[in-house]
Amino acid sequence: MDPLLLVGLFVILFAVMTLLKAVRIIPQARARNVERLGRYHRTLKPGLNFVIPYIDRVYPMIDLREQVVSFRPQPVITEDNLVVEIDTVLYFQVTDPRAAAYEIANYITGVEQLTVTTLRNVVGSMDLEKTLTSRDTINSQLRGVLDEATGKWGLRVNRVEIKAIDPPKTIKDAMEKQMRAERDKRAAILNAEGQRQSQILTAEGDKQSRILRAEGQRTAAILEAEGQSRAIDQVFQAVHRNDPDPKLLAYQYLQVLPQLAQGDGNTFWVIPSEVTSALQGVSKAFTEALPRSAATRDEVPETSATDEEVARAAEAAAEAVADAQEAESPGGPRQLTQGVEEPSPFPDLDRKPEEAGQ
Repeated sequence: MDPLLLVGLFVILFAVMTLLKAVRIIPQARARNVERLGRYHRTLKPGLNFVIPYIDRVYPMIDLREQVVSFRPQPVITEDNLVVEIDTVLYFQVTDPRAAAYEIANYITGVEQLTVTTLRNVVGSMDLEKTLTSRDTINSQLRGVLDEATGKWGLRVNRVEIKAIDPPKTIKDAMEKQMRAERDKRAAILNAEGQRQSQILTAEGDKQSRILRAEGQRTAAILEAEGQSRAIDQVFQAVHRNDPDPKLLAYQYLQVLPQLAQGDGNTFWVIPSEVTSALQGVSKAFTEALPRSAATRDEVPETSATDEEVARAAEAAAEAVADAQEAESPGGPRQLTQGVEEPSPFPDLDRKPEEAGQ
């Protein structure tokens, strides 16, 4: 092959490669630093850029977007001498590509080590309980320290999050027991409060029911007493209005005599000797004409049925008088049945006819 043709092809290939090296296209949110003759020259912006081949040296791209870096768990000693494993997540963004490339050799490693030292400093001033409950405080303190320290590196720390805090297993067991005891305590307290409220409400209900029951019984007793009082008053007024005489009382005595023997406990009863005079008064009351009282003076004469009843009552009175006379025999009062002698329910009838007339 002709040597001139080879030289021509070599020149054309060199020109193409030089052109390609002179043109650099930078994507969005990226940046590249350029050194000219070993010295920082400029930073290539997103878009089409031209450099001088073989004179300008273009460094690798730097991502300007927010980056998320998760660091491995780090052992940290708390104020009460407990070792806990803390896992952190860092959100940062490169704001100055030149500083990120020339102020620190590896900003990722620098941020990680700075996070660990700051975390140990912050957590070392807290006990375990405060560490577990103060994540927002730890995050804000870490962010403040990291943002201030990484500012000269061309970085901006947006957020620092604690992903996990793992205490030792023995501490976890103790914490679980403590939480279980606290829950049992709260459950017992709530149960006691419920029982107390239930007993209070039950006592209040019993109190109100007893009060209402007592008020009802009192009202019923008052009404019953008022009813009995009115009944007694009406009977008393009726008795005084009709003006009863000893003959009527003698008749009532006759009606009560059979009732004395009807009781289960009355196995025998004795007719006293004084009842003879009373029964004679009863017989006389049924054999003689009765004067009319003021209440019956204007009434219509009784019917024949009433006359028959009066006649039967007179016969019963005569028989009672005969029995009483036999009871006054020398042998003493005649015993009818076995039992205890009962006093006469009508003492007024036991008096002699002369005394009754008075």
